[in-house]
Amino acid sequence: MFYFDIILVIFIFIFSCFFLIIVDNVIFAKIIINYIMASTSDIRNGLTIEYNGKPYQVVYFQHVKPGKGGAFVRTKLKNLENGRILENTFTSGAKIDIIRIERRPYQFLYKDDMGYNFMHMETFEQVSLQEDLIEGVEFLKEGQEVEIVFHAENETAMTCELPPFVVVEVTYTEPGLKGDTSTNALKPATIETGSTIMVPLFIEIGEKIKVDTRTKDYVERAK
Repeated sequence: MFYFDIILVIFIFIFSCFFLIIVDNVIFAKIIINYIMASTSDIRNGLTIEYNGKPYQVVYFQHVKPGKGGAFVRTKLKNLENGRILENTFTSGAKIDIIRIERRPYQFLYKDDMGYNFMHMETFEQVSLQEDLIEGVEFLKEGQEVEIVFHAENETAMTCELPPFVVVEVTYTEPGLKGDTSTNALKPATIETGSTIMVPLFIEIGEKIKVDTRTKDYVERAK
């Protein structure tokens, strides 16, 4: 009887381990299936997908349920290879291919014949990017911290993003009217990166201003 109890305990233990392995594999399989079989219900801003063989990032989406006809999802997709915006409508429930990406912190070092050179802020690894991969390149200056988005599977750099706001110095602008604090009237101003933006009349040479890198608009005097 004693030996029978031991055998029974061993059998229960083996069966339990086998059961746990099966459960884990089922859960893992469900995760993989959900990832592979993603649909329009998974669409969100910032999601990176493959569409027509190209990498796109969702910058706008709207689920629409018309009174007649089937539901659909209206989107604006940014091509990560050339920055162009594509408007596309997906049938609700349609399958989409999600691209797994990684965002890594880099610092801009310098520009040369090879392109724009950046250094990883933790590993110090350096990478060179072409201008068309850099969003808001006209506001990029030495030492600027950015995020570079990589394709997680093939380690390809897909895009480089500056912070939403940066501070730059005005290197030239025509004199404005003293005492005029209106922000409605604008004038061109050259900033330290060599680019030109529109600023209020009261802004003078040497002042530092905050700029929105997404809209490329003046925001306010830097504090």
